Amino acid sequence: MADITVMGAGIFGLSVAWCCQSMGARVRLIDPGGPGAGASGGIVGALAPHVPEQWNEKKAFQFESLVMAEDFWAEVAAVSGMAPGYGRLGRLQPVADAQQLALARARARSAAALWQGKAQWQVLRVDSQGWAPASPSGWLIHDTLTARLHPRRACAALAAAITARGGELLREGEPQGRVIWATGLHDLERISARLSRPAGNGVKGQGALLAHAAPDQPQIFTEGVHIIPHADGTVAIGSTSERVYDDATATDAQLDAVIEKARVALPVLRNARVIERWAALRPRARSRAPMLGAHPLAPEQFIANGGFKIGFGMAPKVGQVMAELVLNGHDGIPADFRPEASL
Repeated sequence: MADITVMGAGIFGLSVAWCCQSMGARVRLIDPGGPGAGASGGIVGALAPHVPEQWNEKKAFQFESLVMAEDFWAEVAAVSGMAPGYGRLGRLQPVADAQQLALARARARSAAALWQGKAQWQVLRVDSQGWAPASPSGWLIHDTLTARLHPRRACAALAAAITARGGELLREGEPQGRVIWATGLHDLERISARLSRPAGNGVKGQGALLAHAAPDQPQIFTEGVHIIPHADGTVAIGSTSERVYDDATATDAQLDAVIEKARVALPVLRNARVIERWAALRPRARSRAPMLGAHPLAPEQFIANGGFKIGFGMAPKVGQVMAELVLNGHDGIPADFRPEASL
């Protein structure tokens, strides 16, 4: 008999189940598609922080989660025997002009205080050799907090770790014990319909995987495009953010434009072969923050939803606070993350 049933085996559902299990609970996950079947089964995997300024609960929560990530994923890898593709190798961003350079240096000073010495935000001269984007000012931002993860492999590793410790992963079945809903867009639409007001929506994202080995290089973020070198000899490019679309899982010319931007920004990718094109709908709560806490349709049940673009980066902390809430009654959820903030 399970103590906890998590409905949905995307990154939030898996992380919540893993953290509940780590606190001694017997867990059951139910997802018709299996682990990482939706937006969590992607290929991009940028775990990047918000800028270190105008600090608030959301930024602090994300910072704590990014700091927790290394130990979190190391334990998952050790228990599962599978590599989630985690690596904290930082990120490079070009600086456009003198005004942006002054802002970047101000953020470096903020990071020195807000990041508690656990990571740095540096402003460096461009090294034009090898793995670096062109920068009009001749300067780059290098932060050491950003990490990479292979989403698809991370979900598979979490699923394997949960089952290795005796958890159940089912395609169908009856909930047992306390119930946590982590079914993404499906639940956002269910809540919106029942309450007759929008709780959130799906935003389509398209990404690509290129055959280029740069496993020890930092990520690059330029012109709104993430370039993430993975440990397996591939580089991920992403992503679009589409509110209007005809086919949620089809790729098109919008992805072609993203790939071309990446190749212009980083000429070493010019001849890299595209080995996969990917698209899916990411669940976005109306507040743009994760939706965590008591479920608005069933207060005796719980919800963990709305990861959108930051779900993997938020996952370790989301799992922790949800496990503490459900198992111990300890509520450490920021006010902006509560369901009522999106309703």
